[in-house]
Amino acid sequence: MAARVLHTFPLSTPWQTLDPFLFVMHHRDAYPRGNAELGPDAPLAGRTLGNDFSGAGGWSMYHGTTVPGFPGHPHRGFETITYVRAGLVDHADSLGAAARYGRGDTQWLTAGAGVVHAEMFPLLERDRPNPLELFQIWLNLPAADKLAEPHFTMLWAEETPRLVTADEEGRTTEVVVIAGELAGHRPPPPPPRSWASRPEADVALWHLTLDAGARWTLPPAAGPATRRVLYVFAGSWLSVDGQEVGAGHGALVEPTAPLDLAGGDGGVQALLLQGRPIGEPVARYGPFVMNDEAGIRQAFADYRRTRFGGWPWDRDDPVHDPAEPRFARHADGRVDRRGRTPAPAPATPLPA
Repeated sequence: MAARVLHTFPLSTPWQTLDPFLFVMHHRDAYPRGNAELGPDAPLAGRTLGNDFSGAGGWSMYHGTTVPGFPGHPHRGFETITYVRAGLVDHADSLGAAARYGRGDTQWLTAGAGVVHAEMFPLLERDRPNPLELFQIWLNLPAADKLAEPHFTMLWAEETPRLVTADEEGRTTEVVVIAGELAGHRPPPPPPRSWASRPEADVALWHLTLDAGARWTLPPAAGPATRRVLYVFAGSWLSVDGQEVGAGHGALVEPTAPLDLAGGDGGVQALLLQGRPIGEPVARYGPFVMNDEAGIRQAFADYRRTRFGGWPWDRDDPVHDPAEPRFARHADGRVDRRGRTPAPAPATPLPA
């Protein structure tokens, strides 16, 4: 029988990806308790504020100066998928949309023709730490959709399916199904112009958690054109048809066969990304992903001219009212309020 693990590799920062994915970043920050400005109640001396990726003390300010996170910045030609396991994100964008989400929620933003958004990490808890864990995934758009109208979507934790199974020994496997149907578990639809909205694209994004020794069979993808990667990001190791893939490693696997997975000592967590390649040229520069250099030059020219609709906020790093629970205000004015606490979703242990 042919080997079903085709290639393994150590995870870099960001993680390595294959078409149709462009980028995966796993953020884990052990933020301390917050202050009155929703920033860290801790000294910031010695950090390069506005560009702090130091990880000092187990956390970074990133491009934030008061609140950690990423103040307003533009995108064109692809989508951002932000899956938050722990902590909260305050979103604001040039469409006028806003949100506070996290604790199992996912935001899916089609940048398309162009959007400016901010992603700030408000530290709401003033009497205890504010751990944050999230994945940001960039999914490419085909040429026909690169200039699609931007679209903001929330996939709430309460509506995100979870497949929980137990093997013959009672050991549990849980799969959070963010995109792509699994065993009858169908998540909310992706944005309408997403590559993932095309059934033939076979896009899936699943978060797997296996107890120590738990066994589960990963069903095959739709066909041989699909590319499927398992990123083992926490725990000990994942056995894939008998081959151990250690934490901190990825594995490109055979898409057309079921795979026997087993959790290593102490359990394991992995992220699965799969999809049929778009198969088009990719030109990327910073926040823009197009098909050629001319498209990149046009993106810069359009952004300088239009600011992709402008910025309707009074600061580059907006955060919402500390008393506001999880919510989304869409560009058309619709407001969806979800409360403060969704279904429990234990986070990956954070660094010390």
